[in-house]
Amino acid sequence: MSDTPGPSGDPARLAKRSVLVAGHHTSLTLEDLFWNALRNIARERGLSINALVTEIDAGRTGNLSSAVRVFVLQQVSATRD
Repeated sequence: MSDTPGPSGDPARLAKRSVLVAGHHTSLTLEDLFWNALRNIARERGLSINALVTEIDAGRTGNLSSAVRVFVLQQVSATRD
């Protein structure tokens, strides 16, 4: 996982981005740290961010931003075990 902060230098800075989820545009707000991790996970799986977020969306029960954060944390935890 990359800990590289965004342009502001603050990895906790919120960044809102547009993503295509199951054919629909939606906005997703995450901290730069989570965007970087999500990008890395998608690259490792050979997926676009949109495709990975669509997979996360299909199995979520809460809001999308929370589901993405939980997914990223689970993936990071799994790689450290």
